[in-house]
Amino acid sequence: MLTTIRLLLAATALLVPCIAQILRAPNIEAQRAAMKKLDFLIGKWTGEARALRGPGEPVEMIQTEEAQYKLDGLVLLIEGIGRTKSDGKPALQALGIITYDDASETYRFLAFNDGRFLETEVKLLDAGKAIAWGFTFGQIKTSSVLRINEKGEWTELGEITIGSQAPKKFMELTVRRQNMQP
Repeated sequence: MLTTIRLLLAATALLVPCIAQILRAPNIEAQRAAMKKLDFLIGKWTGEARALRGPGEPVEMIQTEEAQYKLDGLVLLIEGIGRTKSDGKPALQALGIITYDDASETYRFLAFNDGRFLETEVKLLDAGKAIAWGFTFGQIKTSSVLRINEKGEWTELGEITIGSQAPKKFMELTVRRQNMQP
């Protein structure tokens, strides 16, 4: 019994320094400064969207997007809702969370929509007025770009590629800011 206790104490003594090295303190100010670069998205936006929801014609929607910081600027929360133009019923509901990992110096994106989720990296583009993300799953590859155009509109284009086929649009939207940043 005494030998077992000594072995446990020795193992603990060896592991504690290793764990301490792994658990580094995040640089909150670096995270906050990086997240500030996404200010161009903050606010309530409304406009139009088109999305492929399976074979056939795309669904035409009235689209809203709301982007706001949470946790004192460390997290950006984006909620998008698309309602069909024909009857106003929800056709697209999406929630995105963007954070910044100061250790790897990358933006991370966790997105949920219609019972699915995606975790991927986000790239800041166009001198801080656009972001891009996507994923690959077997033969399927998607890419999306969200940018603020010359009119100040939030535009988003999503494309999907399956195997060697040419890319096909699966989402396109244009929304305009309804309120300025607080």
